[in-house]
Amino acid sequence: MSEFTVGDTDFLLDGRPVRLLSGALHYFRVHEAQWGHRLAMLRAMGLNCVETYVPWNLHEPSPGRWRDVGALGRFLDAVREAGLWAIVRPGPYICAEWENGGLPHWLTAGAGARVRTRDERWLSHVARWLHRLGPETVPRQIGRGGPVVVVQVENEYGSYGSDAEYLRRLAGLLRDSGVTVPLFTSDGPEDPMLSGGSVPGVLATVNFGSHARVAFETLRRHRPGGPLMCMEFWCGWFDHWGAGHVVRDAGDAAGALREILECGASVNLYMAHGGTSFAGWAGANRGGGELHEGPLEPDVPSYDYDAPIDECGRPTDKFWAFREVLAAYAAAPLPEPPPPPAPLGTPAEVALTGWAPLDGVLEARGGQEVAGPVPPSFEELDVDRGVVRYEVTVPGPREAHPLTVRGLRDLAVVYVDGARAGVVTEDDARLKEPVAGYARVELWVESLGRVNYGPRLGESKGITGGGILHERQYLHGVRARGLRLDALDDVEGVPLGEPHGDGARGLYRGTVPVRGAGDARLELPGWTRGFVWINGFNLGRYWSAGPQRSLYVPGPVLREGANDVWVLELQETAARTESESGGVSAVLLRPV
Repeated sequence: MSEFTVGDTDFLLDGRPVRLLSGALHYFRVHEAQWGHRLAMLRAMGLNCVETYVPWNLHEPSPGRWRDVGALGRFLDAVREAGLWAIVRPGPYICAEWENGGLPHWLTAGAGARVRTRDERWLSHVARWLHRLGPETVPRQIGRGGPVVVVQVENEYGSYGSDAEYLRRLAGLLRDSGVTVPLFTSDGPEDPMLSGGSVPGVLATVNFGSHARVAFETLRRHRPGGPLMCMEFWCGWFDHWGAGHVVRDAGDAAGALREILECGASVNLYMAHGGTSFAGWAGANRGGGELHEGPLEPDVPSYDYDAPIDECGRPTDKFWAFREVLAAYAAAPLPEPPPPPAPLGTPAEVALTGWAPLDGVLEARGGQEVAGPVPPSFEELDVDRGVVRYEVTVPGPREAHPLTVRGLRDLAVVYVDGARAGVVTEDDARLKEPVAGYARVELWVESLGRVNYGPRLGESKGITGGGILHERQYLHGVRARGLRLDALDDVEGVPLGEPHGDGARGLYRGTVPVRGAGDARLELPGWTRGFVWINGFNLGRYWSAGPQRSLYVPGPVLREGANDVWVLELQETAARTESESGGVSAVLLRPV
């Protein structure tokens, strides 16, 4: 068996210097049937290693209820089969533009500001998490014939805190779980970040997108020895809803990669292949500059990242530019890229012939109703991703006054006496038309993604800041009921009627015929905001706000013949046409 160690200037494999040429590929953002193809693409680009985070909240949706933790082990087995090494980043915090930075909603709700500190209650949960990952990572370390060569301690901790004892304890927990390969940290190349995020005796690495020589000079001020590594070379970037699509010139990115390698450093391309944040797992950022305290900026489900391998697994101009740079550091000629996955054979129209109003969906699949003086948060209702219906009465008789939602996160569609009255948001939380009493008010509040970076990590969702104000008076006696997204992964038993022609919100169900199953894009022209499932697989959020205009459908999700489709529209649909088979159309499946 081999031994991978950290030397004075290099990584060492059985005592011989080696360089890690790695690419980020998150197993949870790629359909499992496509792992092998994507890993082969990494090898063809000239990489010898793959890096992945591990999202805690995906694998432990509620305390002690584990969900497919074995996916990590299966991925690492695929990595070994592909002839690559692996870098594992288990958190507990991962950022990754992932919901809540990978932290479970049920944990951050109770821990508050104690997250990511030495607090014993927090650390007890972390210890349980790392121990649970042990069977997936420990037997797959390089010393036992597996691909894992290094494991990360936390993630960019210097951008968040300065609890050195917490980092030391985390390193100890990883060792206690059986990790024997080298540990490392990664932070921005700035003095506060490196001083706050480093651990004595643990390799420090840096993350950046350009100016490699300056970044490594900063690292050397903190760590005079050890191999240099850019753990996240940001060769692209991610997109926010309502903003533009971000791209980076391939030549510029290749030049920055060349500079890293000329410094003698190892590198991890972030991202080599971004994939997709399916099922509403996309996170959010806060704008407002360095403090990250400004407006919410939710992320789109596509994590294409303008990466060298695009969301559909195809090589881009950046792929070929990087391959040319990396080929100079390869011990043998690079293999040719594998053929791209087969696209859908024939475009098809989805015929949506069944419909259930949102109230009916809530009755069939929602949680228990909670009544109290003030609105409960999503966390109190155990809703990680989804919507909550809040109901309250405006007493009467009284004159019309403004209705304001204090502490709203993130967006609410408001109904007064059953009629839609408008949409309010965190930044514009007052209903445009005043409301007179007596009136029955419903607020359907949606989380657009929990913050994944910055000091507001772990903030609650729903109505969180006191409640609903009528003029200056709080309206008490609030009833709330949550609908989790994963409750709709199977919609059998939800009573359906004929679709309405008035663009009503609700759950639309139908089928799409497939001839030549393969990778596809789903388009929803005229629809406003919601989620789509095909054969029980949640493709993610659609939103007319853009810039994303279609949803990626992995070929393995589709089957020959009829495929089940359901669309959860949370606001309203615009003009649609009748399909040839009857029912609502304007949902289109096209080849990639």
